[in-house]
Amino acid sequence: MRTYHCFWLLFWAGQPHQSFLTPLSKRTSGFPEKEKVLVLSGNSRRDLHRSKRSWMWNQFFLLEEYTGTDYQYVGKLHSDQDKGDGSLKYILSGDGAGDLFIINENTGDIQATKRLDREEKPVYILRAQAINRRTGRPVEPESEFIIKIHDINDNEPMFTKDVYNASIPEMSDVGTFVVQVTATDADDPTYGNSAKVVYSILQGQPYFSVESETGIIKTALLNMDRENREQYQVVIQAKDMGGQMGGLSGTTTVNITLTDVNDNPPRFPQSTYQFRAPESTPPDSPVGRIKANDADVDENAEIEYSITEGDGYDMFGITTDKDTQEGIITVKKALDFENKNLYILKVEATNTHVDPRFLYLGPFKDSATVRIQVEDVDEPPVFSRPAYIMEVKEDVPINSVIGTVTAADPDAAKNPVKYSVDRHTDMDRVFNINSGNGSIFTSKLLDRETLLWHNITVIAAEINNPKQSSRVPVFIKVLDVNDNAPEFAMFYETFVCENAKAEQLIQTLSAVDKDDSYSGHQFSFSLAPEAASSSNFTLQDNRDNTAGIFTRKTRYNRHEMSTYFLPVVISDNDYPIQSSTETVTIRVCACDHRGKMLSCNAEALIHPTGLSTGALIAILLCIIILLITVVMFAALRRQRKKEPLIISKEDIRDNIVSYNDEGGGEEDTQAFDIGTLRNPEAIDDNKLRRDIVPETLFMPRRTATARDNTDVRDFINQRLKENDTDPTAPPYDSLATYAYEGNGSVAESLSSLESVTTDGDQDYDYLSDWGPRFKKLADMYGTMDSDKDS
Repeated sequence: MRTYHCFWLLFWAGQPHQSFLTPLSKRTSGFPEKEKVLVLSGNSRRDLHRSKRSWMWNQFFLLEEYTGTDYQYVGKLHSDQDKGDGSLKYILSGDGAGDLFIINENTGDIQATKRLDREEKPVYILRAQAINRRTGRPVEPESEFIIKIHDINDNEPMFTKDVYNASIPEMSDVGTFVVQVTATDADDPTYGNSAKVVYSILQGQPYFSVESETGIIKTALLNMDRENREQYQVVIQAKDMGGQMGGLSGTTTVNITLTDVNDNPPRFPQSTYQFRAPESTPPDSPVGRIKANDADVDENAEIEYSITEGDGYDMFGITTDKDTQEGIITVKKALDFENKNLYILKVEATNTHVDPRFLYLGPFKDSATVRIQVEDVDEPPVFSRPAYIMEVKEDVPINSVIGTVTAADPDAAKNPVKYSVDRHTDMDRVFNINSGNGSIFTSKLLDRETLLWHNITVIAAEINNPKQSSRVPVFIKVLDVNDNAPEFAMFYETFVCENAKAEQLIQTLSAVDKDDSYSGHQFSFSLAPEAASSSNFTLQDNRDNTAGIFTRKTRYNRHEMSTYFLPVVISDNDYPIQSSTETVTIRVCACDHRGKMLSCNAEALIHPTGLSTGALIAILLCIIILLITVVMFAALRRQRKKEPLIISKEDIRDNIVSYNDEGGGEEDTQAFDIGTLRNPEAIDDNKLRRDIVPETLFMPRRTATARDNTDVRDFINQRLKENDTDPTAPPYDSLATYAYEGNGSVAESLSSLESVTTDGDQDYDYLSDWGPRFKKLADMYGTMDSDKDS
């Protein structure tokens, strides 16, 4: 017969450790109410069978946040195979086994060791099994059960923000949405009312209200005015348990700002403004500022000012300062205290952004009266005209009045004025002015042909205050009079051929006149009375301001008369008539059959044929002579530069050279090397002669070195021959210095330059044996030795 073994899990419900169990099947009759057993079949974990005197369970509940000092009792695990002899061992595995949940392996009692928080983990899944303690083999299949943590109200509602910020326009209607706040509760929303949140307002009434279920804040008062109060702080409470007593709560703060709308018109703080402006105030200068107050802000407070009426409507203007919203009154035209000293204006201030919703509050503009008092200032004199134009004839005498300027003091005092001419505009002092009445008169004679316009400046200054002065330009035009006689347009010098025919035109004349003629010049030409009857030429007036000179006879002889001077009278037709006598020079020349001039008896004329051949030859010869002179002079200067520097007439054997210049000092490495005087072998091959300018046509010839013990006569002859055959030697007499003293001389060097290098005394007695030429030298050195001995 097949037997079934049952594994009982008993959960005892008692005080103070209560466990809440959920049955899987209906209760059987006769089973005790307090004993509950979970029985699992040995064939399958999922097949649950009711055993004798047992209940079948698979889950139970524990309260969270247990505060007792002992472990919280969960239940008891029992197997029907347990005989009570300690042969079975109960083990527990799964979530929290051995840590949160422990089991008594002998009795099967399960306990919770720590406080459990449903918000951290709401469900634990565990597995229970009974094994043979001796063999370690399970006597029952493993059973799985669930422990659910039962929620308690241990979390208060939390808002999503600590502080909310919101804004609404002022003057909003009641019920206008402001903002919605949200609070959450970490408790179980499916069990009881622990997570059911209700909103209420703790601070902010009667201005705002909140919906209890949604947390939406709305306005509760009509016509809230930003100008009265702008900021509101509302405190909202969120309470769980549906707001019942004992529920937990949390709060948040909502800062509500009323934004501005244009519900206030501009208002002037006073009805009348008064300003003062000096009459010297230039246009576009500010006179004063006015401001209308507007309780609104930003663009709702922007104001536009305008002048609507008044007697100064065209004299003043007003603009708006965008930064300060002030009206700036400015001058449009020049003020004159003497003409008008008081202006009354009406200024209006209007909002530029008007909200139609609030037009019922009245017109959004205001007006005020502005009185402007013009102050008198000491002004400079004012001329009657901005500029004067005067005309004067050029022939007027000195001190003639040509016009008058007038200036007056515009002030009420009417101070007297004196006049003067700015001499920077009349440097030649051609004009002057009467300082009392302003009449301008001439100081010098005028000439229109020299200067047509005179532009001067007249100064008018107050006598009592000369600093108050003004200036006016005066333009004086010099009118023309016929004071200049006509004259030839150019100098006329012409010729007539010897073979000329009668009535032949030889020259056309024209004239000019410096004077101005409104109707045009008209000149008349005629021969002078003294030449009209005896002249060999005739003059014909062409009536177009030109005239022609014609021959009167057939032939002319240049040997009899080579030059004719023909006087011509030129007259104009202006008043008074001016005339002048001009002379035409006519030369008699030889011409070919075509009338082309060949030559004249007098000096050559300047005409298109150019210079004669003889003149050109003479000029060429002069140029050649000049060039030859320059070349000879340059050659002479070059020859003088090559003269030798040695000009002494003393014996050349004394080796005394006169340089007539100052040496370059120790740094002059190109100076004369005296060592070459003692050793001819040390002469540099590339050194040139320094007493003449070096020649560049030939390279210096290398001279042979003298043999040792060469006789002086042979040496000198050799050098003389070399110089005679040297192509680089100068072509004139020169003095060559050889300075050779030979080798192995008994006396060695006679120079005193090296005497300082010897420490011992020298014996110069042998000098007396050299003959009379060395007697002077022997006496000098012999005397020095005797002085030293003594």
